Amino acid sequence: MYPQYLVNIFFIAFGLLIGSFLNVVIYRIPREQSVVKPRSTCPSCGHKISWYENIPVISYLILKGGCRECRTKISIRYPLIEILIGLIAFWLIPKDLTYTNLIHFIFYFSIACIFVCHFLIDLEFQILPDKINLYFLAITLPYVFFFYPLPHWLIGGIVGFMGPFLVTYLFYKLRGQIGLGGGDIKIFGILGLILGPAGILKTIFFSCMLGSIVGILLILSKRMGKDTPLAFGPYILIAAAIQIYFPDLVEQIDPFIRR
Repeated sequence: MYPQYLVNIFFIAFGLLIGSFLNVVIYRIPREQSVVKPRSTCPSCGHKISWYENIPVISYLILKGGCRECRTKISIRYPLIEILIGLIAFWLIPKDLTYTNLIHFIFYFSIACIFVCHFLIDLEFQILPDKINLYFLAITLPYVFFFYPLPHWLIGGIVGFMGPFLVTYLFYKLRGQIGLGGGDIKIFGILGLILGPAGILKTIFFSCMLGSIVGILLILSKRMGKDTPLAFGPYILIAAAIQIYFPDLVEQIDPFIRR
């Protein structure tokens, strides 16, 4: 229907634009600022960024990675996120541009965007913001309702939320300390809707294992103290991303538990 190169260009450009918006989300949401207004400004001199200074990747290269007014350096993270999201959009391009395939694309592309935002925010602020989780839930519920069997997503959601919640509650009662944060528990619950009961148990297991390994290595290398809080969200997201986007790899790692 359309030349493939035009389809590729459209999806990559779409991904770059979404990546530019995600930069705003990642910066403003944890600071409890609106992602709609005011217009983006230079944090150093307050210069209001015009539309032509905000073209994904291109503006960064033209401005040589600095503010047009004060020349303060702009983090390389911004164009890298734009490129990453552009590549993800390209990677997820459906073979046939049917209505159903486009719905699948929007869903899986949205999940990838959510994961990128959560990953970077949790690393810096150690939170998984409710606003992003609400969006995650809003796109997940209708999708699983129409495309997944009821027992799969309903039981998966219950297991994903109640399992970590009960463990955290018991840990708090016994030790007087909070184990998992509320954002971690909520994202487990939403992921349970997608992955089902067996899948979310894999996520919990692999994320705990990965987080424990990294935590031990950081303590042994003296980069983190024993009582230093560890952002757990990134390990949940890594485990879930592998399950969602590379299910065959999960089967090779864990052949005894079928998805």
